[in-house]
Amino acid sequence: MPRINRHKVTEHATGSGAFTFIEVIAALAIVSISLLGLLKLHLVSIGMADAAQMTAQAVFLAQEKIAETMALGYPQVGVDSGAAEYDRADFRWRTEVSDMQLPELTQAEVAGLRKVSVDVTWKQGIRRKHLQMSTCVADRKLQ
Repeated sequence: MPRINRHKVTEHATGSGAFTFIEVIAALAIVSISLLGLLKLHLVSIGMADAAQMTAQAVFLAQEKIAETMALGYPQVGVDSGAAEYDRADFRWRTEVSDMQLPELTQAEVAGLRKVSVDVTWKQGIRRKHLQMSTCVADRKLQ
């Protein structure tokens, strides 16, 4: 009768369930490259947020200068300029009040309309940024 071997010899695979050194290095390289991309994206995001904040401050300054001009009533024709500093950023502003010279207004014999323009400039990085805002004002005699 043939003899039955009751002892089973199990062989262990040499790589089952473990990572090799090369696989770990490759995984670390992929993670490192991904993190560098995320870091660059974060830096771009910070720059965009800073640019948006500076633009918002320039808009607020322009609105403030228009409001100051309008608070005096019917503004006089002329130019005013100055500088302002918000959060360590220097803004230059220029307010110009001029008579409206439109052919439609001349034909209708309408006078007393003035344009109030505010120009705001500031330095952002190595470039100068510019914002212009304007509105029209009517003399109370037209109403």
